[in-house]
Amino acid sequence: MYILFSIVILVVSVLLGLIVLVQNPKGGGLAANFSGGSQFMGVRQTADMLEKLTWGFGVGILILSLAAATIIPRQVNTDGQEDSQLKNKIENTAAPVNLPTAPTQDNSKK
Repeated sequence: MYILFSIVILVVSVLLGLIVLVQNPKGGGLAANFSGGSQFMGVRQTADMLEKLTWGFGVGILILSLAAATIIPRQVNTDGQEDSQLKNKIENTAAPVNLPTAPTQDNSKK
């Protein structure tokens, strides 16, 4: 279930990004393309729709994130406390063995 929420959050985030990119901060954007006389939606209705979609997707991400945080898979550890499986995976991950080192500057050759 947690993976499903994560996927839905990702999809809603991409849609929110696209909606924000369609808008123009000076009132143009997608609404500027509908300036003809016989149009399906007016300029103002298009801007209102984009603003409502932006707020809706933002609130949707907030609610989905809170819901995902409450259903993170948990397990009871030896102390009797609940730990999330994600936290245990992070803590039990082995450290990298061979990390590259940055070259140091030797000032003694001057």
